[in-house]
Amino acid sequence: MLRNWTNIFIYQIKNSKLFTALNILGLSVGIAGLIFALLYWNDEKNYNSWNPEKDNVYQVLVQLKDMTSWSDCALFLKPALDADPNIEAIMYGDDWYQKNKIIYKGKKEFVDKIINVQHNFFSFFPFEILKGDAISSIKDDSSIAISDNIAKRIFGNENPIGKQIKCFDQLFSVRAVYRVPGNSSIAPNVIINKMDKLVNSSIINPFVFKLLLKVKDPSKVENTRKKLERIYNYDFIKRLAKQEGFTFEDMGKKVGYFNVVLEPLSQSRLHSITDGYPEGRGNYQFLMIMMGLSILILILSIINYINLATANAVKRAKEVGVRKITGASKRNIICQFIFETIITTSFSILLALVIVEITLPYYNNFLNKDLILLGNQFYWQLLLIFIITVFTAGLFPAVYVANFETLKVLKGNFGRSKNGIWLRNGMLIFQFAIAAFFIIGSYIVYEQIQYLQNKDLGFKGNQVISVTLNFPSSDYEGENAEKNIYSKYSLIKDQLSKIKGVEEISTGLISFDGSDNFINPVLYKDELFKERTIALDFGMFEMLNIKIIKGRNFDRKLASDTINSVIINESALKLMNIKNPIGEELLIRNQKLKIIGIVKDFNLLSPEMKVPPISFYHLKTLGMSHDINKVFIKLKLDASGKTIESIEKLWSKVDPEYPFKYDFVNKEYARTYESYVKQKNLFSLLNVVVILIALFGLFALASYSIQRRMKEIAIRKTLGAETNILLKELSKQYVLYCAIGFLIAIFPAYFLLQKWLNNFAFRIEIPVLPFLFSFVILLFLTLCIVLTKAYQATKVDVLKYLKYE
Repeated sequence: MLRNWTNIFIYQIKNSKLFTALNILGLSVGIAGLIFALLYWNDEKNYNSWNPEKDNVYQVLVQLKDMTSWSDCALFLKPALDADPNIEAIMYGDDWYQKNKIIYKGKKEFVDKIINVQHNFFSFFPFEILKGDAISSIKDDSSIAISDNIAKRIFGNENPIGKQIKCFDQLFSVRAVYRVPGNSSIAPNVIINKMDKLVNSSIINPFVFKLLLKVKDPSKVENTRKKLERIYNYDFIKRLAKQEGFTFEDMGKKVGYFNVVLEPLSQSRLHSITDGYPEGRGNYQFLMIMMGLSILILILSIINYINLATANAVKRAKEVGVRKITGASKRNIICQFIFETIITTSFSILLALVIVEITLPYYNNFLNKDLILLGNQFYWQLLLIFIITVFTAGLFPAVYVANFETLKVLKGNFGRSKNGIWLRNGMLIFQFAIAAFFIIGSYIVYEQIQYLQNKDLGFKGNQVISVTLNFPSSDYEGENAEKNIYSKYSLIKDQLSKIKGVEEISTGLISFDGSDNFINPVLYKDELFKERTIALDFGMFEMLNIKIIKGRNFDRKLASDTINSVIINESALKLMNIKNPIGEELLIRNQKLKIIGIVKDFNLLSPEMKVPPISFYHLKTLGMSHDINKVFIKLKLDASGKTIESIEKLWSKVDPEYPFKYDFVNKEYARTYESYVKQKNLFSLLNVVVILIALFGLFALASYSIQRRMKEIAIRKTLGAETNILLKELSKQYVLYCAIGFLIAIFPAYFLLQKWLNNFAFRIEIPVLPFLFSFVILLFLTLCIVLTKAYQATKVDVLKYLKYE
């Protein structure tokens, strides 16, 4: 029986080579798209799955009312946490990742992802210990644990345990070598413990350290959260009120109130409210878009297959009729057609795997991932795809064919009956709807990204580079450290100005990568406002073409501009509602500063967020020179690559311990919406795939439909019908299906894209043009295919189809 079915299948392939190829190619493209999405899905979903503590570890995040960002925690929470019976352990950490060099026997290795945490880190993240032990690995500030990759880089085949290495200008003994077992929200290369002195200090800053808790019973976490929120909103505000001489109620109104969230590690990757962990959070929206579009394309491929199968089934109706007469049951016919679908799907999956394997490096580069076609989970998913595809693509056409009425199909009338075409036409309409949705979506996503790329950001950074600057740790010691660092920076600035092609040099504690959204308190007439505060050097506004719209800029000739002057942006002016701002005083970090100018709003954060209120002051004003970590250099328009080479040569003397790193400011900002650019590229690629699959189906159906009407065409031509009349008659139904499919796509496209655009503080409004464009393109492609096939049909020899009548 199987041999007979195989022979029939091979016979059908030989007689329908093109349509078999289109079937296999369409299915393989749909399956390949879903495989790509599943690989990404599995990678993101597997974050922290290896960690047995993932459901018991919580990060504490704090947000002050009206702040857009979530912040770190205070040390004054520790006594309450120590007394909480549901808390098994607490762990404070410094800035999650730091960078430095490791020196061993004169060999230097520059290492990123260095983490400074308390001694119990491995009880929260039980990495696999390859050498040494977890208990003593970071027991004090002279111990260090390193990853297996770093151990190999530094020590080669030598045993690292007990060896002395230098990091942060301090000697450490290597006590453990570990391996991160899988995707982890914290995946450091080096772990140190210099937290004890900091944790035992009397810092009262409400946002100072990272804080993780390990709880005994996750169901009781809400009680802990309420307790911490009460400490912030009562004890801390009460302490501030006493220091500042205000009543508790007045201080609460000025400072605002705090929200505290305890976020489980198990949800940190895809459902976090912020980038709380150093490995960041996944883009859940992008992941869902990718999964949704990939499933949609697979559905489209399956519909395409069903469409072709049912169209081909009409051609095979007499075969089915004859088989029924010779004794074949419905069950036998259904099994035969499902068998054919299994073979087709198997070929499609094999081709899909080949497509994925070939294009996976480009996909990994697109996502900045290292995905591979391995894993038990993936194999089970592939098997599930196979079963679902066979069931949906094979069962319906098989049942449909098995229900043919024997006498009717043997008379040859089935192909002309309505029962033989309603399903194919309905599915063709659905294909048109999906294609229209993708064309509309691709157009609007493209327009939004173009809008962001061409939008006036309020600054121009295409000629400005930011160069990383590292001062030796010895420069930060002593009473005159602040002055010495600024003097060294001024010397570097003077040396840079002598390089041909350099136009301007300045610096500032400012970042254009969207990462810095820390808010500070600013008082105006005893009313507290939450604003960004940024220290700058002279010339920063001029360098970036940031406009002063009222008052004046910082002036090198005026000593007061390094002592008590401040410039605010338009958002800060609007927030504080100052009618005549010039000359008004603000209190920042307990120092009174006089407003000398208003600067036009410019973007620092990603386009998802509005421009925050910002106050700018000179680096010397509040003693911020010790935080200088980069130098901004504006290059002349005609500057060549030799200018950057000269800067790099100078940097080898200025900062010899670290490699030269620079970035263009405009590119740095562009990365804040990089994920949306990826969404645009993905939409554009899938748009092409969807249209091709839809056109495959249309081409096949038009061919079958016109082939079945060849006798009708021959008779019409014999009776004197003109070619244009025949073309109109043969194509009008497809124009109607195209219009219906387009109308079906309008509402979901508008609703979903409106929801996507709501992510942006700066966005376009959905215009009518994409919808018109979608319909015109779809109609044009439809007519191109249908009219081509129809025109070929009108040129055939009519006697070929009339001689048996």
